[in-house]
Amino acid sequence: MSTITGGSRFSYPFITIGTQIWSTKNLDVSTYRNGDPIPQVTDPIQWLNLTTGAWCYYNNDPANGAIYGKLYNGYAVTDSRGLAPQGGWHIPTLTEWNTLSTYLGGDAIAGGKMKETGTTHWNSPNTGATNSSGFTGLPGGINLNTEGGEFDEINIGGYWWTSDRNNFITLQYDDSYRGSNNGFGSNFGLSVRLIKN
Repeated sequence: MSTITGGSRFSYPFITIGTQIWSTKNLDVSTYRNGDPIPQVTDPIQWLNLTTGAWCYYNNDPANGAIYGKLYNGYAVTDSRGLAPQGGWHIPTLTEWNTLSTYLGGDAIAGGKMKETGTTHWNSPNTGATNSSGFTGLPGGINLNTEGGEFDEINIGGYWWTSDRNNFITLQYDDSYRGSNNGFGSNFGLSVRLIKN
């Protein structure tokens, strides 16, 4: 395992899986690639009405950020200033996520190979988790984009944006499946991983 470096913004581990190189931690930056700040938004009404990029911690608790990274809205993911650091990194496309799943044996079992083992962070039974890929997927949950500021599924599910914004990838505590969907709008808050160009 090696480390991505991006000046003062970024220093994360990464791993080669098949022909791809992935970060093994969720993104935790508060500026775009050019140094412009990404606002932290904790007020649920403000978050609900955003049309630009923002981030939050799960339950607005920095202790969750230390483990699971930040949750970003879809506008931050597709902002032209870029979330990924300099040096040839980007937010993976749905096709790139699918390449990873195929390499790991297909969606039915890839999730288990992508999940961190044990129940320190995942709820029991953390079905099929071997982390044999080294991806170390964590259940960082989701900001559900509601007026009440509802967060859900920490320790139950991990959710990651694709660069296609409304598409996302999911892992769950009770199966080995690696899911994908497009049911969330840009005001939901999800985790982000990086892949090498």
